[in-house]
Amino acid sequence: MAGMTSSARPFLNRRLAEFGTTIFAEMSALATRTGSINLGQGFPDTDGPEEIREAAVRALREGRGNQYPPGPGVPVLRTAVAAHQLRRYGLSYDPDTEVLVTAGATEAIAASLLALLEPGDEVVALEPYYDSYAACIAMAGGRRVPVTLRPHHGEGGPSFRLDLDELRAAVTGRTRLLLINTPHNPTGTVLTREELTAIAELAVERDLLVVTDEVYEHLVFDDAEHIPLATLPGMRERTVTIGSAGKTFSFTGWKVGWVTAPSALVTAVRSAKQFLTYVASGPFQYAVAEALASPESYFTAFREDMRAKREVLAAGLAEAGFTVFRPAGTYFVTTDIRPLGETDGFAFCRSLPERAGVVAIPNAVFYDHREEGAPFVRFAFCKQIPVLEEAARRLKTLAG
Repeated sequence: MAGMTSSARPFLNRRLAEFGTTIFAEMSALATRTGSINLGQGFPDTDGPEEIREAAVRALREGRGNQYPPGPGVPVLRTAVAAHQLRRYGLSYDPDTEVLVTAGATEAIAASLLALLEPGDEVVALEPYYDSYAACIAMAGGRRVPVTLRPHHGEGGPSFRLDLDELRAAVTGRTRLLLINTPHNPTGTVLTREELTAIAELAVERDLLVVTDEVYEHLVFDDAEHIPLATLPGMRERTVTIGSAGKTFSFTGWKVGWVTAPSALVTAVRSAKQFLTYVASGPFQYAVAEALASPESYFTAFREDMRAKREVLAAGLAEAGFTVFRPAGTYFVTTDIRPLGETDGFAFCRSLPERAGVVAIPNAVFYDHREEGAPFVRFAFCKQIPVLEEAARRLKTLAG
């Protein structure tokens, strides 16, 4: 064929050969094609606070951030991030040397792994995990070692739990870092102080680096508590903590994230980050700086709004016949489809738009051990309550 190369070598780098189009793109396209309610990809269907949006508009009009911002991020945002970490968690970071602004948490993850890994290094990650983790480890030439969170049926209802013995057994002489996500997407698990203490002790004992994805830090419910790993003994000096504005302020398209870590680690991550986006989101950085200084009442109201939405969707899913893993954090609900007579999450999600007019995500895409995730399906509840109520009504048809 004219214009085609005769080389038999595939175009795509072999490290990325296992990663095709993301499931989020596939299911969002399916939602559009079928006119279904999209509870797949995790983005809100309303914007965040008007005053934060206006702060971005003001920055645009005043010419702040319209040209390249500083590589580490605009100073006012780095200062706001440091103030947030100190105010909420007692973690003190120098905004000039220990804070780095990134193009969302996804770039923060990529830059951290590209910076800190050498080919052949092992990364222990909690499975199921956000799909970019696997791709970024692969791009860095690392080897991912999953430790699976497994269903547990206790007094508080079904949940996913970490097996600490399995975690310890996964660490070898080739392990370079632990990649931890809490609150955890997609299971909604929030790691307890006991679990985090065990992780910290393991990291110190084996001299491991830790990258923690804490983008859902402000979305914890009921009696759950978000505890940054960097607050535990021996952890600040070895932990890269990743945060993001998108999930907390409902402006996911702005792509403003950040890294906090000791200066040597930030310098390493910045060295990789500068060759990815270089810089991004200039005017939005100024708006996020204002957002982080919001009164506590904002964070409380935001959390309570999401908790109410969780209740609407969780109740609807239970009535439809799913086993519901009520999340302690994030804005996702994981369900088990086996009570509906189903076992294949991929097939179920691909047929669900035609059957019920709703789109969800098969959790198996977040697993190396696909069989472990096969019967689980994730729904997002970061939507307006009438939308969730309509989705629940549609899903009830599955129960006959």
